Amino acid sequence: MSGYRPPVADMMAALTTAADLDRLTRLPAFAECDAALIESVLNEAARLAAEEIAPLDRGFDTQGVRLENGAVFTPPGMKEAYARYVAGGWNGLAADPAHGGQGLPHVVGMAVQEMWHGASMAFGLCPLLNQGAIEALRVHGAEAQKRTYLPKLVSGVWTGTMNLTEPQAGSDLGAIECRAWRDGEAYRLKGQKIYISFGEHDLAENIVHLVLARIDGAPAGSKGLSLFIVPKFLPAADGSPGPRNDLRCVSMEHKLGLHASPTCTMAFGDNEGATAFLVGPEHGGLACMFTMMNHARINVGLEGVGVAERAFQRARAHAAERVQGRALGEDAAGPIDRHPDVRRMLAGMHARTEAARLLAYAAGAQLDLARHGEDEETRASAHARADLLTPLAKAWCTDIAAEVACAGIQTHGGMGFIEETGAAQHWRDVRVTRIYEGTNGIQAGDLAFRKVGRDGGAAALRLLSEMEGAVPTPALEALKRATAWMIDAAQNRPKDAAAVAVPYQELFALVVAGALLNRSADILARDAAETPPARRKAAAARFFNGDMLTAAPGLAETVLGGAESQSLYDSGLF
Repeated sequence: MSGYRPPVADMMAALTTAADLDRLTRLPAFAECDAALIESVLNEAARLAAEEIAPLDRGFDTQGVRLENGAVFTPPGMKEAYARYVAGGWNGLAADPAHGGQGLPHVVGMAVQEMWHGASMAFGLCPLLNQGAIEALRVHGAEAQKRTYLPKLVSGVWTGTMNLTEPQAGSDLGAIECRAWRDGEAYRLKGQKIYISFGEHDLAENIVHLVLARIDGAPAGSKGLSLFIVPKFLPAADGSPGPRNDLRCVSMEHKLGLHASPTCTMAFGDNEGATAFLVGPEHGGLACMFTMMNHARINVGLEGVGVAERAFQRARAHAAERVQGRALGEDAAGPIDRHPDVRRMLAGMHARTEAARLLAYAAGAQLDLARHGEDEETRASAHARADLLTPLAKAWCTDIAAEVACAGIQTHGGMGFIEETGAAQHWRDVRVTRIYEGTNGIQAGDLAFRKVGRDGGAAALRLLSEMEGAVPTPALEALKRATAWMIDAAQNRPKDAAAVAVPYQELFALVVAGALLNRSADILARDAAETPPARRKAAAARFFNGDMLTAAPGLAETVLGGAESQSLYDSGLF
């Protein structure tokens, strides 16, 4: 069974080219860090990921978590690994120093997070959710709330969760029924939430739940939602965990994968009501939650990158060792990585993973610029670009991760279908990322109607103009035609636009990822032509241009066909 080694050199190349690390480190907020410091941070994180977390991942999967009398116990080794993660200061790498963080760029923190997901996606999910809670409280929390909760969350001594979904309200947040009512200076809260990752566990001394609920008398629909802090233990005056709050885990889901990540059904307020503290204004909860959710969406895309890299490394190692058959033109049997179809699969896995990493890091860098850019115009432009790239990074990176993990199983042949090889686990684990934080179809609707349609396509068209010369002309022209159609359809024919939002999103992300990969290859060819990262980027770009971007014109034709593609289903034959 192959090990996992974070590709630090490729990560640094992605930070340099797609995230423009040199520009970021010139900003006053990051004046104390440079490329050498960041590379040393990545190397240290790689050691923890490769040597202490990755070897535990198989045991995490086979042993899973268990629920006993409302308490959740993680598998052997996870609690100790998390303690080392916290002791190393990894949780606060990109957090504000005012709250105990180290103040590195957000995108550098993303590169490190990729390693946790590659080492063990189940392990990495807890810090991912915590990062979103930190961001929501940083932006929307009252000063007293920041003082109480942020230092603990930033250190990782406490962890955060996001509580949206209810049994009757999946992605339709407007149907949420969890209710809250005022109780002095605080509130009481009662209701049930499902699919709450790390809603209960034994890794941290306290769990800070961020919960969407409806205050009694609030308007119906999503505009009546408010966001609340509902801690497992109410903080004492000295900041330590105090009395147990009125909440509990009543069950855990039995999942396809991610067996070491507890997915909990949480009951709030079975007795007198859970004590809750309002974040932001009453009825302003959805805006607050979207701060957390948008960061989480990019980071879910990053989960895809990490697992794709791990699946590729496993498949590459197996193909180099597995001797079977005689390759064309050779006299004796040899490893299967000499066979053309296996080489094609490995090349595709590598190219997709490289392109996905560049897309995720590019989106993350825009978040840094949106917060710390040189001037207001730069910050506004970066915010718009981050909005546009977020659904692309979330959806495309997770789509290709499932493809890469599936190709990893295929590369192993019959052994890929056998659990002991570990290849199947990657597909089982990563499959949920296409559902997390809004299904990829929801991301497509967000892209078509909000990110492209809301400003008449201005943000999208600016990005398209910047890609001139970075991708083959047929691919870019296909995206231009589809975008012009989508801008019009989103306003005038919304059913048409909704029907083909997913292929439009696939086309958009494919061309943006291709442009990033080609530009990265060009930069490295100019500055470091003979280095391994430069040679790998060049090979990945050649494959991407010749094997993947050729699909762009066909996807454009699907988009231009509008809702006609649904006519068979609508015919009543089913």
